[in-house]
Amino acid sequence: MRKPSSISAVIFLAAISGLGAAEPAANIFESPLPPAPAGELDRFVFAKLKSLGLQPVLCSDAVFVRRAYLDVIGTLPSSEEVKGFLEDPDVENKRRVLIDRLLERSEYADYWSMKWGDILRIKAEFPVNLWPNAAQAYHRWVRASIAENKPYSQFVREMLTSSGSNFRVGPVNFYRAIQNKTPEGTAAIVALTFMGSRADRWPEGRLAGSAVFFSQVGYKPTSEWKEEVVFWDPLKSGAVPGNSVPGRDKPGTAPVKPTGDTEASALPSPPSGPLTAIFPDGTSIQLPPDRDPRTVFADWLITPENPWFTRSIVNRVWAWLMGRGIIEEPDDIRDNNPPSNPELIAYLEKELIASGYDLKHLYRLILNSNTYRFSSVPRHTAPEAAAQFASYPPRRLDAEVLIDALNQITGTTDLYTSPIPEPYTYIPREMPAVALADGSITSQFLTLFGRSARATGMANERDNKPVPPQWLHILNSSHIQAKLASGPKLKAILESARPQKEIAEELYLTILSRKPTPEELETVAQYIAAAKTKREAAVDIAWALINTTEFLYRH
Repeated sequence: MRKPSSISAVIFLAAISGLGAAEPAANIFESPLPPAPAGELDRFVFAKLKSLGLQPVLCSDAVFVRRAYLDVIGTLPSSEEVKGFLEDPDVENKRRVLIDRLLERSEYADYWSMKWGDILRIKAEFPVNLWPNAAQAYHRWVRASIAENKPYSQFVREMLTSSGSNFRVGPVNFYRAIQNKTPEGTAAIVALTFMGSRADRWPEGRLAGSAVFFSQVGYKPTSEWKEEVVFWDPLKSGAVPGNSVPGRDKPGTAPVKPTGDTEASALPSPPSGPLTAIFPDGTSIQLPPDRDPRTVFADWLITPENPWFTRSIVNRVWAWLMGRGIIEEPDDIRDNNPPSNPELIAYLEKELIASGYDLKHLYRLILNSNTYRFSSVPRHTAPEAAAQFASYPPRRLDAEVLIDALNQITGTTDLYTSPIPEPYTYIPREMPAVALADGSITSQFLTLFGRSARATGMANERDNKPVPPQWLHILNSSHIQAKLASGPKLKAILESARPQKEIAEELYLTILSRKPTPEELETVAQYIAAAKTKREAAVDIAWALINTTEFLYRH
């Protein structure tokens, strides 16, 4: 199979990359319209930028449509969708209409389930060890919650307070996905996930006091292989030998018989007095003996008055959409790490509370703002510019989004497997990578391009920083070259009977989500004229386009 590695192909790549970066081509990426606040959110951002003497610039419609598709549903727009948006005469409303439409697509639930899968550590194998049935049940519940736009407060409460089988009650897997299942380990993960707070930075004794809320979480096996019941266990009955249904070491084997003198075993005595717990804000409480302490903690956590709960999710969503948090990092909220724009984060908190914790309302506020429309072309090098969101920060596509984009462009698929199949897992070929439920199911591409290991639940666990092996893979691997050479969708474009100009335009719309400039069309024409065959030249052009930072990055 021929690889487009000729000197002329490399020169073509350099030529189109230079065109994209040149000053005359800036209008490809930017709008001539002067930026102005479109709502309350923008007023807080623009006020900060004005105080620093920073003037933002809006992005072009072509940049916006690509950005919105990638940020909302993790998918590139088709060439028809790009043309439809660019040619829509309703310039005042078409962005709002697009955002509403994207928020209702099924890919929205797939993409944001992937995001939450990282935070919630949805992974069947080491080091989380949820096991496949439980990982699938957990992911199904997360995806269904997102699809129905479940209030965020209810979403969190169900995870904190649910009891039942890990195979049948999805949210109980929140506890099973915690590696350190001691009360202290559980309290630390709860704080990280739902408060954006790192417990290792709390005052001495605060973590131990909060751990009391999770000191009565019980786990016991059933007769089904790897099934486990999570429940409120004030008597520690799950630890008593013979007090649970025997499990099996392997499917199809006899149940494991309990060891020890089960006849003499008795339930532990109930606590002699009320337990005293300490909330993360330092407030003490005596826990009633007839109530699951997890529900007491959940009631404290999900109230609008809680200083962490609303702030954490607002900051996390902002970071997901805008590239960095108002508090950076998004899971490091503390007094000596203040927000870069206190008025902005307070406004977003107020809006989310007023909406009843409707996350789509929060998405719409951000996505319909002119702040979200800022150009990604950097104009200011001062650290304050990034902290105040003077431009949209370019970021390399997530591993799953990138391979899905390549498959969408070429009409090909990838095989995803688990290295430790317990039981063997079959993933349909047509399933996109963003829809994979289990972090253990992967591919060499996903691993190479920094997919989250889903071990800690921290935001920085996903690594999108480019490294040389990634560039080499896109440039010269047989994996990518096979897609370009034989992918049916790309082949249909390249071998169509349309005029050369229309084929070039279709390639640009499909890969870069924009039309080529006159200079780019001229470069394409010259390259095709000098090539041995039009087919080889067209494959080279597609290869060059997917190797541009314009394709590899969200911008």
